[in-house]
Amino acid sequence: MNNKEFLSIIAGKTGMKPKEAQKAVDALIAVMGDSFQEGDNVQMSNFGCFEVKKKLERVMVNPSTGQRMLVPPKLVLTFKPNPAWKDIIKKGGAE
Repeated sequence: MNNKEFLSIIAGKTGMKPKEAQKAVDALIAVMGDSFQEGDNVQMSNFGCFEVKKKLERVMVNPSTGQRMLVPPKLVLTFKPNPAWKDIIKKGGAE
């Protein structure tokens, strides 16, 4: 599904015009982005949780040269879906 299809479905389900749906989606993404930059998690009921996690510093070995390198710590964004969605997807789709 591309962005245009996504927005038309949202517009149809909410009764919004496509431009209004685009503004709503843009606002949602902006708010989520601001939360992630602050290190906060975003939990959406009946969907899942976006979490900002810290990966610790680690040593990595280049397999071709055998050289050891230190990888600095970093923040990564993860998503943990709602258990109900996980079950639906495992069964192969919507029920």
